[in-house]
Amino acid sequence: MAEKRDFYEVLGLKKGASESEIKSAFRKKAMKYHPDKNPGDKNAEEKFKEVNEAYGILSDPDKKNKYDKFGHAGVDPNAGFGGFGGGGFGGGFGGGAGGFEDIFDMFGGMFGGGGFGQRRKNAPMKGRDLQKGITITFEEAAFGTKKKITLNKYVKCEPCNGSGAAPGSSKVTCQNCGGSGETRTTQRTPFGQFQSVTACEHCEGAGKIVDKPCNECAGTGKVRKEVTMSVDIPAGVDNDSVISIKGQGEPGINGGPFGDLYLAITVKPHQLFKRKGQDLWLEMPVSFAQAALGDELVVPTLDEKVSYSIPAGTQPETVFRLKGKGIKSLRSNKMGDLYVKVILEVPTKLNSKQKKMIEELGNALTNDSYSKKKTFADTMKDLFK
Repeated sequence: MAEKRDFYEVLGLKKGASESEIKSAFRKKAMKYHPDKNPGDKNAEEKFKEVNEAYGILSDPDKKNKYDKFGHAGVDPNAGFGGFGGGGFGGGFGGGAGGFEDIFDMFGGMFGGGGFGQRRKNAPMKGRDLQKGITITFEEAAFGTKKKITLNKYVKCEPCNGSGAAPGSSKVTCQNCGGSGETRTTQRTPFGQFQSVTACEHCEGAGKIVDKPCNECAGTGKVRKEVTMSVDIPAGVDNDSVISIKGQGEPGINGGPFGDLYLAITVKPHQLFKRKGQDLWLEMPVSFAQAALGDELVVPTLDEKVSYSIPAGTQPETVFRLKGKGIKSLRSNKMGDLYVKVILEVPTKLNSKQKKMIEELGNALTNDSYSKKKTFADTMKDLFK
């Protein structure tokens, strides 16, 4: 069995990558190797599984912490010492199946024929994970929404209920291996007698065979079908967020659980608002008169309009905050804030009367009328005395 690649390497990242970097890398890789984009490509299918496995570990803080400390052994429940989860050696030697058998698994490959290290094919295995991209509006991301999506995927065959056997019949125990899925051979060597285990050729390691295959699925237990489902998008998702939907992947093998569905979110930009985490930013134009004299502004938010008074003498690019008018956090009910930046709008089309009035105003104003201009003038005097 090939050695597992480093999960950071799988996603094209360096150790210590942030949560957002892991999400973004997963989305790109999953899109690249998605089976729908690479039909019939076994290599792409394996890469897709590898990418999903890596993301499943690195996106979970607890699993990521164990992986960073112990590598694959820290997150593999089938590791020889219980994935370091049982405290020292306790997880490795307690409870029979996870104990001495795992130790022999590590040495099996040394004696040929696949040995004990080969996973039995009749063991339950989780179904394939799926990935789907979905585009939503800025408002849908902020408030949450329900969307219908369509997937072309394998589902459990209904006539045979996923068994692969024709209705009215069932799988039968393989006579060659007695249902174990394994055949054992004994070898004499200078070091003593060793026993090797290989998958049964007759049932391909499954332990059972389909005597009368189901006509609908040809004995596979699953059929490809277009499925439409409704999914909930929680309030607060951001661009490049990935949502995991348990059990909506493809059917498992030998009674294993269904795979999961990963939704990769793309959020359309808004005409007015920019998002920074849970906060919103808005640039709002005001006239010279509003900035100089102060005014009551009508400020748009995502769901309503609110009033805000700016004081007389408000300077360009002044930023004021509207608390709680941002976006809800994904992990709590805490709301972000709305930050409004004042943009002074200078008139570009003036008639002769308006120009004359502005000239008169300019002549009437002195340096003392401005705070920054007065300070600048005083500094100039000190420099050129």
